[in-house]
Order: sequence, then C-alpha cells, then structure tokens
Amino acid sequence: MSLELCHLIDLPQIPDARGNLTFVEGRRHVPFEIQRVFYIYDVPCGGARGGHALKTCHQVLIAVAGSLDVIVKDDRGGQRRFQLDSPRRGLHLPPRIWREMENFSAGSVCLVLASTPFEEADYYRSYADYCLAEKATP
Repeated sequence: MSLELCHLIDLPQIPDARGNLTFVEGRRHVPFEIQRVFYIYDVPCGGARGGHALKTCHQVLIAVAGSLDVIVKDDRGGQRRFQLDSPRRGLHLPPRIWREMENFSAGSVCLVLASTPFEEADYYRSYADYCLAEKATP
C-alpha cells in the first residue's frame, strides 16, 4: 500500500466565544462509515503506541488534546512522519499501512475513528509478518 494514501484531513470548526466545536461525520468528513471509536491517553513519558498494521480497517487519528507523532511505514522501507497537534485535523490511515505513535505530550489524548469493529485477526502485530504479507499481495 502506498504511503501517499496517508493524508491529513481538515475537520470543520464552529468558532464561538464560549468555546469551539469540531464534529466528524462518517462518509462526509472521513472516507468511511464509523464503526468504532476509541481513544489513547495517559501514555507515559517516552512511551509509544501502535506498532501494527491493519488488514482491512481504515482509521482516522485525531489529537483532541496535546500532540503526538505518527510514523507510517511500508514494506519497502518507505516512511513518513506526521505531527498531530490540533483537534481540527485528523490523519487518515488506510488498511495495510504500518503505524507507530510516539512523542506524546503530557495530557495528550488521541481519538481514533475506525471503519470496522475490533477484530484481532485484522492485525499484523509484527513488522516482519506485515512485510511478508505485503510482498505476497499483488
């Protein structure tokens, strides 16, 4: 899968003196129907998350508080780094892209929108297994 398919998505914002509001609608603001929502928080200083690829699931990652870096890799050694630091911007990760998350700021919260319910069989947990599977995929 091409790393060029990973891209940032600007989300709508309704500014208000009482506080801003950002919303996300499936198939309107993200390119899939949202089937699962989860969030990552309280990551220890120097901690990392991710370290996997998904076979069929699309995801959009949003730093709703604080910031973090997302590193995406392919099976040919290609790599891109994205910094998420705004609740108005999400990162779309299509299936078959290896992802790692690091440099979480104190108090950061990463919201994840997913196109499928959780299914352990959809994960590659080893980069070597991911690379082997990608090389075998036409």
